[in-house]
Amino acid sequence: MKRATRLVHAGRDPAAQQGMVNPPVYHASTVLFESLDALEAATRNPFKGVYYGRNGTPVQFAFETAVAEMEGAFGAVTTCSGLAAIVAAVMSVAETGTQLLVTDNVYGPTRNLCEGLLKRLGVETVYFDPTIDAEALAALITPATRAVFLEAPGSLTFEISDVPALAAVAHRHDLTVLADNTWATPLFYNALEHGVDISIHAATKYIVGHADAMLGVINCNEAHYPAVRKSAASMGYCAGPDDIYLGLRGLRTMGQRLPVHEANALALANWLAEQPAVAQVIHPARADHPQHALFQRDFSGSSGLFAIVLEPCERERLAAMLDNLALYGMGFSWGGYESLILPIDPNRSRTATRWDAPGQTLRIHAGLEDIDDLIADLDAGLARLTG
Repeated sequence: MKRATRLVHAGRDPAAQQGMVNPPVYHASTVLFESLDALEAATRNPFKGVYYGRNGTPVQFAFETAVAEMEGAFGAVTTCSGLAAIVAAVMSVAETGTQLLVTDNVYGPTRNLCEGLLKRLGVETVYFDPTIDAEALAALITPATRAVFLEAPGSLTFEISDVPALAAVAHRHDLTVLADNTWATPLFYNALEHGVDISIHAATKYIVGHADAMLGVINCNEAHYPAVRKSAASMGYCAGPDDIYLGLRGLRTMGQRLPVHEANALALANWLAEQPAVAQVIHPARADHPQHALFQRDFSGSSGLFAIVLEPCERERLAAMLDNLALYGMGFSWGGYESLILPIDPNRSRTATRWDAPGQTLRIHAGLEDIDDLIADLDAGLARLTG
């Protein structure tokens, strides 16, 4: 079956719940065992079946089964946010005295983790150009290196790494490859098929899809699943049952939502490329993107998130444009049904590379609104910018 079909059916078992289409929401902490034998058996393997509410409930297991199937993973681990998923995944491989290699266009909170908690724990982070080639990455590897962390692509500036080539180098040195795959989701990019060992998703975004829940999920191959599961459990990460249910519900319609996000974003990007006030459009699916060939080779589609660079302008003009948009909210996150726009400064979270742009960079998330309305709103905004 195609992935969009599997999204609808994965993890479902109506026969186990009296014919109900969706699993019920379990609000649970204590789990009771019928005998001493049952209690001792569960204690020997607390991650198999129900054991304690924090370890998972049937609705969580249904969500994890469905997400894992989408990416061909051995298993999935649910967390309370996308950042928690990043932390649990990284902490499953990081040890005092070791080193991580991290792409320089990494999600800002990931860098904060590296420069904060991990540094205090004695873990070194070395950042590299996201467009690095395999030979240059190999030159960065030392006996202390334990893992390579990638994004596919970076969620601010959208560089695409050659993940298969970098993963091959990492594996030759017995390193773990982690990747944040939130932008494309397993529907448009199967990270595990491209050599990633641990694929991380901020399910808050496209999986939930409605800007109303915080959720993270980690897809793992068999070798890394036990360590990631124990890492999340040891830090006390558990998602609320209602948020998990919203994630499972959102997963069912993601196959229909993502193509609309994709079409709207491409239409906006192509229109913006013709506007005099726009110096550059940064969208991996456009032929003018520097890594477009990698996108065509490895991805089956694109999402609703991209960026533009404006021609230089005064802040007052920028505010006039942004403050009066009717359909684009200014706010963090993305992946919901609504359109968003956000001024960003990529240089605030870079050390190995520099972001050189003539004017203000704006990140845009194309929602599910009518494309003519989205274009008209930006058209009016650009008129205020230049008028």
